[in-house]
Amino acid sequence: MNKMKGGLGALLCLCSGTLLAADFSVSSKDIRDGVAMSKQQEFKGFGCDGGNQSPQLSWADAPAGTKSFAITVYDPDAPTGSGWWHWLVVNLPMTTTTLASNASAAGLPAGALQTRTDFGAAGFGGACPPAGHGVHHYQHTVWALNVDKLDLNAEASGALVGYMLNANVLAKATLTATYERK
Repeated sequence: MNKMKGGLGALLCLCSGTLLAADFSVSSKDIRDGVAMSKQQEFKGFGCDGGNQSPQLSWADAPAGTKSFAITVYDPDAPTGSGWWHWLVVNLPMTTTTLASNASAAGLPAGALQTRTDFGAAGFGGACPPAGHGVHHYQHTVWALNVDKLDLNAEASGALVGYMLNANVLAKATLTATYERK
């Protein structure tokens, strides 16, 4: 895709069937794009002994029409054939633009819902790639949605959540951090 320059901040483009707002962005005080995460974001279990803390996330410049947000953390490099869902949060109110470090355990805004990850339970599950498997890429995505609430419960699978998100997305912004166990 060609880079767009100039005062086209409000311009939207259609890419792979998803509308992407040119200015919608996500940032974090705990993780950085393309940089290895700390032990705080490593899972505690499955042979890993990290802090299992969800990272601080902030987002800005959601497109007009946004009614709620969702967050997903996904590892496409997991040796499963279908990747690995580490965190799924839906129904974040549109007034929410930041989550504190460890928000998964410490508390989310009223109405927000965490659904089942591939660890088998709702809530954040940190990085825990197999030792010696190489660098894994953890996609922390904030979704701007055109609905107030997705009709899901805490047992919803990553595939079902992904389907509902893609059916209602206005824009999304992704920060991809890495992790490796040697």
